[in-house]
Amino acid sequence: MKKDKKKRIGIDARFYGPLGKGLGRYTQEVVDNIIRLDQFNNYVIFLREENFDELIIDDKINVKKVLAEVRWYTLKEQFLMPYFIWKEKLDLVHFPHFNVPFFVPTKFVITIHDLILTKFKTIRATTLHPFVYKLKNWAYRFIIKRALKNSRRIITVSNFTKNDIVDQFGINPEKISVIYEGVANLSKGRDSLFVSKLDNSKILSDYNIDNPFLLYVGNAYPHKNLDFLVESFLDLYNQNNNLRLVLVGKEDYFYKKIKDLAQLTFSFHSPSPVIFTGYVPDDKLEVFYQKAIAYIFPSLYEGFGLPPLEAMAKGCPVISSNYGSMPEILGDSAIYFDPKNKVDFLEKVNMMFNDQKLRAEMIARGKKHQQKYNWWECAFKTWQIYLEQFLWK
Repeated sequence: MKKDKKKRIGIDARFYGPLGKGLGRYTQEVVDNIIRLDQFNNYVIFLREENFDELIIDDKINVKKVLAEVRWYTLKEQFLMPYFIWKEKLDLVHFPHFNVPFFVPTKFVITIHDLILTKFKTIRATTLHPFVYKLKNWAYRFIIKRALKNSRRIITVSNFTKNDIVDQFGINPEKISVIYEGVANLSKGRDSLFVSKLDNSKILSDYNIDNPFLLYVGNAYPHKNLDFLVESFLDLYNQNNNLRLVLVGKEDYFYKKIKDLAQLTFSFHSPSPVIFTGYVPDDKLEVFYQKAIAYIFPSLYEGFGLPPLEAMAKGCPVISSNYGSMPEILGDSAIYFDPKNKVDFLEKVNMMFNDQKLRAEMIARGKKHQQKYNWWECAFKTWQIYLEQFLWK
């Protein structure tokens, strides 16, 4: 680019960091890497009060932080975000999620991670009143359809999601770019928001984990299929009452439902072999990955599926559902099962538990496989998408 072609590019980073969970990881990595690699164009990063100070720009004169204290998925978002964007006189803005305001005053690109709300649109998947839920679901479909139509480019995190978009909304596949996410180093990376250095001794005993265990890390939304996991684990426990199931995730409405199910399922067992740890910091979580027999991922739908890759990076073999994008993302580095077939699930877990040679092989495969997913490469390809938008008017 010539000097007079310098552009102002905005990124809606209100999800940035732990505040936005999985989307927060993606947003943080894209923002952090792009502002490092592009020292020419000007960047405007929209943040909320909770994460405003988390983005460190040091002396980067081409990066501006803007406080946009607007909750996502709200009516307020539809009116205030266009104002913030207009005020900054941007040439392009990137929305890392589907929640694109109706009146965007400039051209934009969008990242679609999955179409989960079109796949699991049941009352079971929400805490809202049925009428309110149906209204919000209609609004979701309307907003995402319009965003897909009006965006200059669509970024997806897997071919699975790309095909979903084409099938459900009739979007030209040539408008969609697949850019895989990356895998962060949980204990030693530059990712200051997600890591810290603490004494790792006796970490498992602090969480009352003193037995061999299977591990799940993530949220408990219905499509994660944790009810199947808990109910199937009863059969495993009856075969080996020394085995434990450890579920890691911040307690919320959905986790409470799974905890209630576990208490009912194992009501005649004390203490319960299903251990709920709540939120675990990433530095401690690394120990969980290293000590678990296997990481279990029973999900019924995933656009990408980052947790199994992070498990692989930490030397934990993965037993995964064969639904959604998982075969695409995990390749031949996981053992797969049908997440609706208990017999198949039990067979695969027992294979991993009883065959140490297989387990060692899957650990080696996983460590090698996860290396193909790189956040810098994800950000670089995303940046290229930005620049492409300035090649034509």
